[in-house]
Amino acid sequence: MSDNQRTNPNDDSRYAHDEAVKFKINSRRAKLFGLWAAEQLGYEGDEAAAYAKEVVAADMDEPGYEDILRKVQADFDAKGADVSDHRQRTKIEELWNVAEKQIMDES
Repeated sequence: MSDNQRTNPNDDSRYAHDEAVKFKINSRRAKLFGLWAAEQLGYEGDEAAAYAKEVVAADMDEPGYEDILRKVQADFDAKGADVSDHRQRTKIEELWNVAEKQIMDES
Protein backbone atom coordinates (compact mmCIF):
# COMPACT_ATOMS: atom_id res chain seq x y z
CA MET A 1 0.00 0.00 0.00
CA SER A 2 1.43 3.39 -0.92
CA ASP A 3 1.48 6.32 1.45
CA ASN A 4 -1.23 8.01 -0.64
CA GLN A 5 -3.59 5.08 -0.09
CA ARG A 6 -3.22 5.05 3.67
CA THR A 7 -5.89 6.83 5.58
CA ASN A 8 -5.20 8.48 8.87
CA PRO A 9 -7.93 7.44 11.33
CA ASN A 10 -7.83 10.96 12.74
CA ASP A 11 -8.74 12.32 9.29
CA ASP A 12 -11.80 10.05 9.19
CA SER A 13 -12.81 11.15 12.66
CA ARG A 14 -12.31 14.81 11.81
CA TYR A 15 -14.34 14.42 8.61
CA ALA A 16 -17.19 12.74 10.49
CA HIS A 17 -17.13 15.50 13.10
CA ASP A 18 -17.13 18.24 10.44
CA GLU A 19 -20.08 16.60 8.66
CA ALA A 20 -22.00 16.33 11.94
CA VAL A 21 -21.38 20.02 12.65
CA LYS A 22 -22.51 20.97 9.13
CA PHE A 23 -25.68 18.94 9.62
CA LYS A 24 -26.40 20.75 12.89
CA ILE A 25 -25.80 24.14 11.27
CA ASN A 26 -28.07 23.28 8.33
CA SER A 27 -30.81 22.10 10.68
CA ARG A 28 -30.50 25.21 12.84
CA ARG A 29 -30.57 27.45 9.75
CA ALA A 30 -33.73 25.69 8.55
CA LYS A 31 -35.35 26.19 11.95
CA LEU A 32 -34.40 29.87 12.07
CA PHE A 33 -35.62 30.38 8.51
CA GLY A 34 -38.84 28.60 9.42
CA LEU A 35 -39.36 30.92 12.38
CA TRP A 36 -38.68 33.94 10.16
CA ALA A 37 -41.09 32.66 7.51
CA ALA A 38 -43.69 31.94 10.19
CA GLU A 39 -43.46 35.56 11.29
CA GLN A 40 -44.03 36.68 7.69
CA LEU A 41 -47.11 34.45 7.61
CA GLY A 42 -48.45 35.90 10.86
CA TYR A 43 -47.83 32.80 12.98
CA GLU A 44 -46.87 33.13 16.63
CA GLY A 45 -45.98 30.87 19.54
CA ASP A 46 -46.73 27.18 19.11
CA GLU A 47 -47.99 27.72 15.58
CA ALA A 48 -44.68 29.34 14.59
CA ALA A 49 -42.68 26.57 16.28
CA ALA A 50 -44.71 23.89 14.50
CA TYR A 51 -44.20 25.65 11.18
CA ALA A 52 -40.44 25.84 11.78
CA LYS A 53 -40.43 22.06 12.34
CA GLU A 54 -42.18 21.62 8.98
CA VAL A 55 -39.45 23.67 7.33
CA VAL A 56 -36.73 21.58 8.99
CA ALA A 57 -38.45 18.42 7.72
CA ALA A 58 -38.63 19.90 4.21
CA ASP A 59 -34.87 20.46 4.34
CA MET A 60 -34.32 16.69 4.29
CA ASP A 61 -35.65 16.37 0.73
CA GLU A 62 -32.40 17.24 -1.08
CA PRO A 63 -28.98 18.82 -0.48
CA GLY A 64 -28.91 22.61 -0.30
CA TYR A 65 -31.78 24.88 0.58
CA GLU A 66 -33.86 24.93 -2.61
CA ASP A 67 -36.30 22.46 -1.02
CA ILE A 68 -36.89 24.86 1.86
CA LEU A 69 -37.40 27.79 -0.47
CA ARG A 70 -39.96 25.85 -2.53
CA LYS A 71 -41.92 24.89 0.59
CA VAL A 72 -41.89 28.38 2.05
CA GLN A 73 -42.71 30.04 -1.28
CA ALA A 74 -45.70 27.72 -1.74
CA ASP A 75 -46.90 28.68 1.75
CA PHE A 76 -46.36 32.38 1.06
CA ASP A 77 -48.32 32.04 -2.18
CA ALA A 78 -51.15 30.18 -0.43
CA LYS A 79 -51.41 32.90 2.24
CA GLY A 80 -50.91 35.80 -0.18
CA ALA A 81 -47.69 36.89 1.53
CA ASP A 82 -45.61 39.08 -0.78
CA VAL A 83 -42.03 38.05 0.05
CA SER A 84 -39.61 38.13 -2.87
CA ASP A 85 -37.31 35.28 -3.81
CA HIS A 86 -34.36 37.64 -3.39
CA ARG A 87 -35.43 38.51 0.16
CA GLN A 88 -35.83 34.83 1.04
CA ARG A 89 -32.42 33.91 -0.38
CA THR A 90 -30.75 36.82 1.38
CA LYS A 91 -32.37 35.82 4.68
CA ILE A 92 -31.51 32.13 4.41
CA GLU A 93 -27.87 32.93 3.63
CA GLU A 94 -27.74 35.40 6.52
CA LEU A 95 -29.19 32.78 8.83
CA TRP A 96 -26.40 30.31 7.92
CA ASN A 97 -23.99 32.69 9.69
CA VAL A 98 -26.30 33.03 12.68
CA ALA A 99 -26.76 29.26 12.92
CA GLU A 100 -23.04 28.62 12.57
CA LYS A 101 -22.25 31.05 15.40
CA GLN A 102 -24.92 29.52 17.63
CA ILE A 103 -23.70 25.96 17.04
CA MET A 104 -20.05 26.91 17.55
CA ASP A 105 -20.91 28.78 20.75
CA GLU A 106 -22.71 25.66 22.04
CA SER A 107 -19.68 23.43 21.38
